Formats: sequence, structure tokens, C-alpha cells
Amino acid sequence: MLHHHRISVNGITMHVAEQGEGPLIVLLHGFPESWYSWRHQFQPLADAGYRVVAPDMRGYGETDRPAEVDQYTILHLVGDVVGLIHALGENHAVVVGHDWGAMVAWNTALLRPDVVRGVVGVSVPPLPRGPVPPLVDTRERFGADFYQNYFQLPGVADAELSKDVASTFRKTFARVPASQPPTGDGEPGFLDRSAEPDTLPGWLTESDLATFVDQFTASGFTGGLNWYRNLDRNWELTAAWQDAPIAPPALYISGELDIVRSFYALDDHAKMIVPNLRAVVDVPGCGHWTQQERPAEVNNALLDFVRTL
Repeated sequence: MLHHHRISVNGITMHVAEQGEGPLIVLLHGFPESWYSWRHQFQPLADAGYRVVAPDMRGYGETDRPAEVDQYTILHLVGDVVGLIHALGENHAVVVGHDWGAMVAWNTALLRPDVVRGVVGVSVPPLPRGPVPPLVDTRERFGADFYQNYFQLPGVADAELSKDVASTFRKTFARVPASQPPTGDGEPGFLDRSAEPDTLPGWLTESDLATFVDQFTASGFTGGLNWYRNLDRNWELTAAWQDAPIAPPALYISGELDIVRSFYALDDHAKMIVPNLRAVVDVPGCGHWTQQERPAEVNNALLDFVRTL
């Protein structure tokens, strides 16, 4: 049975959902998500003999949301994961992340390989530190209106996403392209490129949608957006790990239709920094919300991987 509790970690209080007993697996969500994004993983992993823990990450859900933007650097996020593992009474864990959570998982394995038995990135591959700050790179490659650059303006995306939280999630999860370009004054927002879907995707129920809406109505979006507002700061903070290998055993899972593949590719450079990449799993016909869209395939891949550790 799923158990919810709170743990003091790294100067904040984290809300976690937990099920099962055995070797620890920590599941890290992305943006805009929560522990609930892993709802399909708890039972199968627990039934297989694992202790499964999914936190609301810093800035999300029922976990603390520090006000200062600089409290959301990659060092804080990795520190939260390491602190959580130790607060749970464990010395190490398999760390699994989706979307932004994958970036945290890869960096946890990079910075603290001693506490990571294995690392799994879902959607976002390992990203070598580039020659220029990330937001400079995205501006040059995709333009100043690329969503990561748009998210930098304090209060702007926060207000847009919070205006109608249910519509935000319907558009974000369904990703139906708008038939007409945005019109009106000012620059287009994050949601302007998506149309309101007629129906929810088959993998998302009205109850699922209501859960996310309730969570983000209570928490707002600023905490999650602050992760993006530290992208260039993270680049500065991780200079000492330029080209350093991610040593623990690794798995990468990606949806064949995931839009992330258009700007973050698992190329030869990325593979070089993960010398123990044991498998790459492409999920046919799957979009970005991998573990929610195709839980059976993701669960099978996770179990195949963790059983080898």
C-alpha cells in the first residue's frame, strides 16, 4: 500500500510517496509533474521486491518551495536526492528520473557515484557540459522564444501557466498543435502554440488530470520554473566536471515520438561520458510523458535493468 510521509532533507521538508521493501529505487519527476507521475511504477516495482520512493521535488507539490531563485541549482537538487537516500536509512539507491528529473538523476550519478547503484534517464539523455552556457546555445539554435529562454522572465510564465491550470495541463499533456499562429499583442506564450484538445490522451483520465490540477493550484508553477532559471548558473557550477564520466551502470529510455529528441540527442558525445550505458530502450509510438503513456514497457525495462545490478 502507498504510504505518504514527510522527511527533513537538505534544509527543506520533502513530501514522499513510498511502497514496498527491499533495495531502494528513487523516482524523480520532471516539469510540470509530481510524485503522481510515477503512479504506474509503484506496484510493479514493489511486487518485484523493491522499496520505491517518489518525492515531490524541491518547489513542487507538498515539498517546501524556497522563495530565492538560487535555491534551485543542480547542487541543491542533487543534494536533495543524496539527503533523501540517507534520510531513508540507506547508503545507496537506483536513481530514476524523467524529464528534468532525468537531468537530476544523471547529475547525481556524476557528482555522487558512491550513492548510486544504477541510474536511469527517461526522455532526457545524459548531457555533456557544452562550450557555452545552455541558454546561449538554445537562443542560437532555436531563437529567443524557445521555451527554456521564455521561462527566464520572472513572473511571466508563472502567471501564464497559473491562469487556467486545467487548460495548462490539457494543452501540455495532449500537445495538439494550434491550427493558427498566436495573434495579439506581445510575444507568444508557452501555451499559445497548443490548441485545447477535444479529448484527453488515452493514458490520462479525468481523475489523473484533477490530481495534477489540484496540486499545482495549491503550489503554483514558480518552484519548477526556478529550475530553468538556474540553467546557466548550473553550467558555471559544474565546470570542474567537464567531460567527467558518469560511472554507475546506466539505462536510457526514450519515447520514439518524444519532442525532446529534437533538441537533446543521445549522440556519440553523450555516450562517451556514460561508459557503462548498458541499454537504450526506444518505446515505439510513445511521446514525452513516457512512464505515464507506456507504463508496461517502462516497468519492464526498469526491472530488466535493476535485476542486473
